[in-house]
Amino acid sequence: MVERSAADGPAPSDAPDRDRSDEGGSGGESTLTVLIAGAANAAIGVLKLVAGLLTGSSAMLAEAAHSVADTTTEGLLLAALRRSARRPDRRHPFGYGKERFFWALIAAVSIFVSGGVFAIYEGVTTILGESAEQTLAWVAYGVLGVSFLLEGTSWLQAVRQVRREAAAEETTFFRWLRGTDDPTVKTVFFEDSAALIGLLLAFAGVGLHQLTGSGVWDGVASLLIGLLLACVAYILGRTNKGLLIGRQADLRLVTAIRRALQDRPEVDAVVDLLTMQLGTDSVLLCARLDFDDSLGAADVERACVEIDAELRKSFTDLAEIFLEPVPRTDPVMRGRVLDRYGRTLA
Repeated sequence: MVERSAADGPAPSDAPDRDRSDEGGSGGESTLTVLIAGAANAAIGVLKLVAGLLTGSSAMLAEAAHSVADTTTEGLLLAALRRSARRPDRRHPFGYGKERFFWALIAAVSIFVSGGVFAIYEGVTTILGESAEQTLAWVAYGVLGVSFLLEGTSWLQAVRQVRREAAAEETTFFRWLRGTDDPTVKTVFFEDSAALIGLLLAFAGVGLHQLTGSGVWDGVASLLIGLLLACVAYILGRTNKGLLIGRQADLRLVTAIRRALQDRPEVDAVVDLLTMQLGTDSVLLCARLDFDDSLGAADVERACVEIDAELRKSFTDLAEIFLEPVPRTDPVMRGRVLDRYGRTLA
């Protein structure tokens, strides 16, 4: 097996040096998106808490908990961005990219525990308890209006980044969201979308309480906000679980790499092709190749070095590349490929 790593010396001049801090680190657009969301949610949380205490609205208190959860989430995402940007070392030779997935998973748990559970509890107790009189409803309306503007600003920043990322990858908005390996932007987008919907639910709860005099509507709004947060937490948790387990790279990237390998004159067949997301814009590649039998050992070694350099130049997401010469007719290798894919790559 031939590999290029830090121990082999600097990469060839045509293979750009990959600094993990350029992949959405502290100076990247992802950080800006998270900072805007965090600042907005911190300010909104204080306003909602004051409004909830003044009006006695359970929906407003649920929204305050929602903002606390969102602010906590942004703090966790900032930690994810900073810690995942560290370079590989002896203890973690493949780098720290998956820290972004871990902290984003913790953020999803935070959304559910500190936001969803409280909102559901507040809604249930309001519906089952005695109806409380609502006071100073205009305060709630004012806070909800200001909150909508601040949340909308954060949401628009997330939308702009998603659109740019999708356009750069020549895919659609929602397809990028489903397949992205950057959980920070996805988390902010879903979190802000839920926040805007939650504000509308709180507005409806406060309004119906004021019109009917029944606090049940306030409780229903709080309950719906809690369920909304639980759904968002589930979506984000499932995404990050897949990335932590070790998800394959984007299928278009895998297909392009396979095509590039097949086009090499020294390669008779691509026997097996394994990829895994090591972090955002960071992919590990293991390719098992059947080389031309007429090549000698030195020729195969030289071909591996050239293929490595060519792949790094063409596919900048590749952080680590392993190339292994194997015969395509080997029954054990064919069996592994069939077990994994149900068919041979050929």
